[in-house]
Amino acid sequence: MAGYIEDRWWTKKPDPKTGKKRKTARYGKGKRWRVAGIPGVRDRSFENKTGPDGADAWLADAQSKSKAGDFVDPRRGNLTLAEYIDDEWWPSVTGDVATLQTVKGRVWTHIVPLLGHHQLNAIKVSQLRAYVKDLNKQAGPGTALAAWGYLSSILQMAVEDERITRNYCTYQSAKAGLPKPPERKARAWQRDRVRAVQKGLHPRFQVMVDLGVGIGLRQGEVFGLSIDDIDEAAGVVHVRRQIRKIGSKLVFAPPKGGKTRDVPLPVYLAARLRDHLAQFPATEVTLPWVNPEEPSSEKERKDWAPQTHRLAVTAVQGGPLRRDSWNLREWKPALTAAGVIAEPEKLKQVSSDGKKKRTVLKYEESREHGFHSLRHTFASVHLDARENPVAVSKWLGHADPSITLRIYAHMMPEADGRGRAAMDAWFAADPDAFSPGSPQGAKAA
Repeated sequence: MAGYIEDRWWTKKPDPKTGKKRKTARYGKGKRWRVAGIPGVRDRSFENKTGPDGADAWLADAQSKSKAGDFVDPRRGNLTLAEYIDDEWWPSVTGDVATLQTVKGRVWTHIVPLLGHHQLNAIKVSQLRAYVKDLNKQAGPGTALAAWGYLSSILQMAVEDERITRNYCTYQSAKAGLPKPPERKARAWQRDRVRAVQKGLHPRFQVMVDLGVGIGLRQGEVFGLSIDDIDEAAGVVHVRRQIRKIGSKLVFAPPKGGKTRDVPLPVYLAARLRDHLAQFPATEVTLPWVNPEEPSSEKERKDWAPQTHRLAVTAVQGGPLRRDSWNLREWKPALTAAGVIAEPEKLKQVSSDGKKKRTVLKYEESREHGFHSLRHTFASVHLDARENPVAVSKWLGHADPSITLRIYAHMMPEADGRGRAAMDAWFAADPDAFSPGSPQGAKAA
């Protein structure tokens, strides 16, 4: 089998005169024993020849793994996690601009500062336990679990790159201390809450509530809805785009998951849209498509070319709505006015030059009362009316009906005996079916 051990302190051949081995020029310097000659495996030196950490043991292990194609040189993991992320993992990550921005924020906020200084091949169970402990101190359950998922994918790529032999994130003992996934059961709003929140909005934005409840649009899809998407004659709304924020810039983009869809347009909503547009006419808005960066190729120039659409809902000045500012200035005050969340805390803020003071309002975290609640209400009304879940899934833009059932199964009506009655009717139509009065039934009784 290929491979041998060389003694670097003594010559291989003895002195022809004395018959004894001679000292080499390296005698007493560095590690004595060198393993070499294994195809595809770098030479490695050792202090000792025998023992569990000696040259003999390593040679046997390397020969076996090399023959099976499983050998990973541990020295390939002699770089820090931060270096591996910067140089190898991050350049390989793909996705749309907004998703990449989210991933980068999580990795460089919750992984690199806490674990990035460790050697890649030194990240094992004990290091991961310490990481989880530190992570829980700075991040909520959802963020912590997301960061752990990214870390696991990074270490898995390192395994596949033959930088390390194992991804210890898969070990149950390493996961000890990770929070459980927070239970976020979708909750629909009652009609009185919907109307109370709607009443608290500026008249210009009240139709947004109708769009959320009436056809289940996401907030960004409402922002990106064009009057050309409203086909009243066919009784449908074409959901073709949303407005997304990339850094500080806005872009038009496909709906979530890239799934355009058609949603039935209720008669009442068609009338509401007519009234709204009569009072607040549609405004043309031009934004880049998907990516706001300067294109670097002809393909990017074509793919990212700006588009112009006549939007049904815009800011007071006529421009596109921004999610963060609209939520702070319109949605949360409306939630407060409706009694959904508490009054905001008033904080004094000093300008950077220390000369001016202003009062800012700090609202409580209200993720469960976000605009998405209107979409949950849309789903609830349809499922409670026993609409086909497959159709509801299609209207919501879910990739698969199983997603709809997982999120909204608790909103479906309880069994009320209709299935039992249907089964009785099915059997009754078969003259040979088992029944209590039949000979089979009498015998069984």
